[in-house]
Amino acid sequence: EEEEEEDEEEKEKTGTERVGKKALQRRRAELPPTKQRVLVFCSRGITYRFRHLMEDLRTLLPHSKREVKFDEKGNLQDINEVCELKSCNKCIFFEARKRKDLYMWIGNVPQGPSAKFFIHNVHTMDELKLTGNCLMGSRPFLVFDRAFDTVPHLRLLKTLFTLTFGTPRGHAKAKPFYDHVFCFAQVDGRVWFRNYQIVEEEKAKEPTLVEIGPRFVMQPIRIFNGSFGGSTLYQNPDYISPNVIRAAEKARGGKRFAARVESMHKRSKRVRENKITPDPLANVFATKV
Repeated sequence: EEEEEEDEEEKEKTGTERVGKKALQRRRAELPPTKQRVLVFCSRGITYRFRHLMEDLRTLLPHSKREVKFDEKGNLQDINEVCELKSCNKCIFFEARKRKDLYMWIGNVPQGPSAKFFIHNVHTMDELKLTGNCLMGSRPFLVFDRAFDTVPHLRLLKTLFTLTFGTPRGHAKAKPFYDHVFCFAQVDGRVWFRNYQIVEEEKAKEPTLVEIGPRFVMQPIRIFNGSFGGSTLYQNPDYISPNVIRAAEKARGGKRFAARVESMHKRSKRVRENKITPDPLANVFATKV
């Protein structure tokens, strides 16, 4: 009788295991195809800080792929061919100019749309040395500001950010849980990016957020209909090129120098016009020794 009971228990276990395997296979079959791959690479002339920012994004995006530096500066349409060779349908491209300015392109390859941003206030994870930490390959929550649901061009950027920064469900390199948050906030016409760890403590009633890094600010320049080109859907009227800002600062410095030279000329002219004549009574009381 004991042997019969053990046999029945083993049959029940094997039956439940079979049912569990079938249910897991059904779930995997119901999952959407995990073909969301993001190509993250940069152009020639990038600085060390910008390169570290790119490496941080590669670490945070388990569905990203690498590529060598891009040589072509004028024609960015060739990036579509590079993405096709790498089997990527999303792209984050960092374009460095004059070893001072950093531009970031985010595009949906090959149909579009794509957006160009000017990046400033860059702080990498190694530079900040914050206490937050997350498991490598975990999926993030994407949190957006309320403005992303009301302003038309921000709604388009929200969809583009979701498709690019969101790790697809069931990806081979992704972990099946969430432990950090990507925050996109719109302030002063710019998009502020932050990355936080979700910390759950036993004593605390609600989980807390601890910043991990990196930090950077994206200022939208243009949104194109196609991938890395095409007709303009949106253009930021408040954007000023950093070359124009530097030229204005240089012009202000030139004006200060011109004002200083003019004041020197005026002083020399006053000295010539108001020349002191010698006094004839200056040596009246002079005594010879």
